[in-house]
Amino acid sequence: MVFAPGEKPGNEPEEVKLQNASKQIVQNAILQAVRQVSQENRQREERASDNQDSFQLGVGELTKKHEKK
Repeated sequence: MVFAPGEKPGNEPEEVKLQNASKQIVQNAILQAVRQVSQENRQREERASDNQDSFQLGVGELTKKHEKK
């Protein structure tokens, strides 16, 4: 391996540590983003399901009122 002026052969392990730390930071950021998107999708689906249930309940109540008349 060729070293630049002032660069010591002992610096390579430090560079490898920095690269590994950078990779870990990126992996953690990606994992966090995926978890956040998954959680948001789950919440969106739950809200949609709740809204659908409320709508169906409302239709049922209208039908009952109509039948009583």
